[in-house]
Amino acid sequence: MSLSKRYPASKSCDNSRRNAKTAFGLFLLLLLIPVVSLAESFQGMRCKADLVLVKKSERRLYLLQNGKVYRDYRVALGKNPLGNKQRQGDNRTPEGGYILDWKKSDSMFYKSIHISYPNKNDLASARSKGADPGGMIMIHGIPNNPDYPGWLFELIDWTDGCVAVNNEAMDEIWASVEEGTPIHITP
Repeated sequence: MSLSKRYPASKSCDNSRRNAKTAFGLFLLLLLIPVVSLAESFQGMRCKADLVLVKKSERRLYLLQNGKVYRDYRVALGKNPLGNKQRQGDNRTPEGGYILDWKKSDSMFYKSIHISYPNKNDLASARSKGADPGGMIMIHGIPNNPDYPGWLFELIDWTDGCVAVNNEAMDEIWASVEEGTPIHITP
């Protein structure tokens, strides 16, 4: 009598082999996910933005190249985010077209990129009201020595009128934006 007749293959062995193949396939798939994510991250890092767009109502900053968004980030705005900045101390984030004109790696915040506020329209508007338009509006990370956990800064509008992002986002924006890049801030 042959062994196969004496000891027929059980269905549980077939299922075990099938399960092992499925598990191995899933394992390989899981190995590829970080590689794809890493490749997408590096692709984003290689791109240079030719326009930065901030949509205040969405609390989003978009990096664009050739008219297409290739990266976006959650932002926090001034503590009084509705409306255009009118004067120094109003805690509003300005609206309009500006230039990202210089970078500062050693500020009170984790890296900062200066927004060329006030522009001619902002100056004329403030002067017509007898007000100082303010200045030093930046895109920046969280404070260097925060009193609160970093994640909290992403949940509320807390700046004096700047556009704030988490530090990881700031690193990506810093690498993607050259001095002289235009920025458009919309309501």
